[in-house]
Amino acid sequence: GLELSHCVGTNSLGPVGPWRSGGPCKMKRVRTVFKPEQLERLEQEFLKQQYMVGTERVDLAATLHLTETQVKVWFQNRRIKWRKQSMEQKAAKLSQFGVIQPATADSTDIKDHEEDTVDVEL
Repeated sequence: GLELSHCVGTNSLGPVGPWRSGGPCKMKRVRTVFKPEQLERLEQEFLKQQYMVGTERVDLAATLHLTETQVKVWFQNRRIKWRKQSMEQKAAKLSQFGVIQPATADSTDIKDHEEDTVDVEL
């Protein structure tokens, strides 16, 4: 389910893609809605490996009737969610022992998030 829209005021040869106009020429990506079967398969693959690259990603995208970019971004977002859950679990364990968790992120956390920066492909 991708919705195709283009910038207000452009001709029919304007930008084509999964974008929605948020005002005069302000483009916004329309959120992909995954089917439950697609999510189940993506989660199964994530449990096996957190990084899906190359022909594996191409094959999975074809099997699920998704684009390679959709699969890539799903895995990026899922890794971020997994890291956040891991940090919350770690903080919960430390709080059980009375250890106070610092509120600020250290440089390794920032580096981890930078590697998952989403590049928009036009």
